[in-house]
Amino acid sequence: MTTPITIPQGSNEPVASVLRILELTETGHDRFEAHSLPQVRRVYGGQVLAQSLLAACASLEDAERLPHSFHAYFLRGGDPSATFELQVERLRNGRSFSSRRVTCTQDDREILSMTCSFQGPEEGYDTALPMPQVPHASELRSALEIFRMMDHPVGRFLGKTAAFDVRHVQKELYTSADPEGGNIQQLWMRPRFPIGEGVHQYVHRALLAYVIDQVMFEPAMRVTGNSWMTPGMSAASLDHAMWFHRDVDINDWLLYDAICLSVNNGRMLSHMRVFTEDGVLVAEASQQGMLRVPRDGKQGSGQWGFGAVPDDPSATA
Repeated sequence: MTTPITIPQGSNEPVASVLRILELTETGHDRFEAHSLPQVRRVYGGQVLAQSLLAACASLEDAERLPHSFHAYFLRGGDPSATFELQVERLRNGRSFSSRRVTCTQDDREILSMTCSFQGPEEGYDTALPMPQVPHASELRSALEIFRMMDHPVGRFLGKTAAFDVRHVQKELYTSADPEGGNIQQLWMRPRFPIGEGVHQYVHRALLAYVIDQVMFEPAMRVTGNSWMTPGMSAASLDHAMWFHRDVDINDWLLYDAICLSVNNGRMLSHMRVFTEDGVLVAEASQQGMLRVPRDGKQGSGQWGFGAVPDDPSATA
């Protein structure tokens, strides 16, 4: 049997709910079962990314080998009411790197495929691009305040259940588009409550993968003049790649510096860099997704999550 990664558990909601669903149950050799947070319509992609990454981490014999990259394809939407099965395939254990493939299935249907690479500590060159100069999180408005003031069921729902505090440098996109547009976006983010001390880097990196997925679409929405309230808008992640350069502490304020590189053919591509408060580049991510807005009087499906009114007050975004 393969022992799952230990996840710290706390009593401070809604962060505690996120930590609970990252706890995997072993069902066989390199095989795990996972559950989902209650969601509107479909499973949140960042959740499956984090669970798959933790499943791969559990198959490593050397705990000093940390994930430095993963590449994932979202193949189908998941049902939040059903369990997932995560199967890990040990592709290679080399002298410096280890590789794993994770397949996530639900009701015998594959919903995500991920390939991960791991490396132990190594001395060598150490250089990176500098962090952009932006206002600190302490100078910016919290999205939690915006949610609680929104006269909308989704706003009230998120004001109670969002596990991370998000603070945009540019205008937020929750209720309306940014009139200034542009393809650049920066925001700060950290959990509403700390996850504790002495937690393995596996968990910090998995939580970074969990949360970054929720803001990858916004640069594309910004440049196309849309917001989360655009009628009929449809959005879905297609593939997601991530690179971890240095250790990360998810409890700290982290700056998410993003750019939309392209929007065409119903798809968007964005790239994001993650910096510490001290300006250290710790990670990067790229995501391609489907982004559709109905035209010429046609109706869109609105299949993006916030468009429906949540009916489960225990759900966590």
